[in-house]
This record gives sequence, C-alpha cells and structure tokens, in this order.
Amino acid sequence: MPVSIHNKRSFEIPEGVTVTVKARVVNVKGPRGELTTDFKHIQADVYVADNEFTVELWNGKGKQLAVVRSIVSHTQNMITGVTKGFRYKMRFVYSHFPINLNITKEQIELRNYLGEKRVRIIKFPAGITCVRDPGVKDQIVLEGNSLPDVGRVSALIHQACLARKKDIRKFLDGVYVTEKGNIEE
Repeated sequence: MPVSIHNKRSFEIPEGVTVTVKARVVNVKGPRGELTTDFKHIQADVYVADNEFTVELWNGKGKQLAVVRSIVSHTQNMITGVTKGFRYKMRFVYSHFPINLNITKEQIELRNYLGEKRVRIIKFPAGITCVRDPGVKDQIVLEGNSLPDVGRVSALIHQACLARKKDIRKFLDGVYVTEKGNIEE
C-alpha cells in the first residue's frame, strides 16, 4: 500500500467571501448567506492562512489521501454556493396519468403517479426553495446555497417516482433532473 509522507492542497479564497476554521469545522460566509460543514471525523490539518485555505495530511495511506481533495472540493462548493447558488430543474414525464404536484414551504406532495392513490411527500431542509417554472409546463426549479442539500432533495423527488416491479424500458414515467447550474452566472 503506498504511503505518502506529506500531502497538501490549498486554494486562494476569493474576494467577498470569509472562510473560518475552528477545530475542523469550516464556516463560509458570502453575499448569499452562510454555510457550515463539520470535518471532525477526518484526521487532517485544516486551516486558513494569508487568505489561503489549506488541508494537510501527514503519513497518509490509500483512502486517507483522497480525503484531502474531498475537503478542498466541499469547501469550494460551499464558496460557490454562497456566491452564486445552485439551481436544479426537474421535469415530470408521464404517458397517461398526469403527475400532480402541491408545493408548500417545507415539503412537496406528488399525487397520481401511474394513477396510484398514494401521496408521496418529500420534505426538504431550510434554505431550499422549490417553485413551478412559469415558462415550461410540468417543470419545477430547486434552488439553494448548499449543493449537497439541493442534490439530495432532487434525488429524493426522483426516487419517490420510480416504476417498481415494471419494465423500465416501457414505463418511463417519473420526475427527472434536466438541468444543473448556478443561479447567478
């Protein structure tokens, strides 16, 4: 198994964004809000010095070395979230029974999927907004600052409308992600 004596990654913090680290808890503040992620389960040195975010790992093996890049990527996604935000667009696909949708502030209710009476309820965390797209029929738009939260909610909506015990080549009904991007370009 390969062993690396010293593994280090760092990047420059952009203007208008404040990154603070205390006991491997990374807090990012920007014009769109504030995000916090806890990396206490990872044995690495995480610090900010001279407007540069740095992650260091000493005597790492195998999967431990991959953790360094993961922490840097998560932090860069948090910076993108507090500066630009994330937007996912999802479309309803159905052949016979139209999928009905009811949106409240904290949950989405999906009805009439494949003609079933069961109501599918997907709750989403604070900071995520869901609205119908006024220009496109059967499309919703999920927006938020946290990429993991926006991605998780879109995955839960997609998983709630999967054709179980049916031939997926024929039953294509469901809710699918059609576009991923940033709110502010």
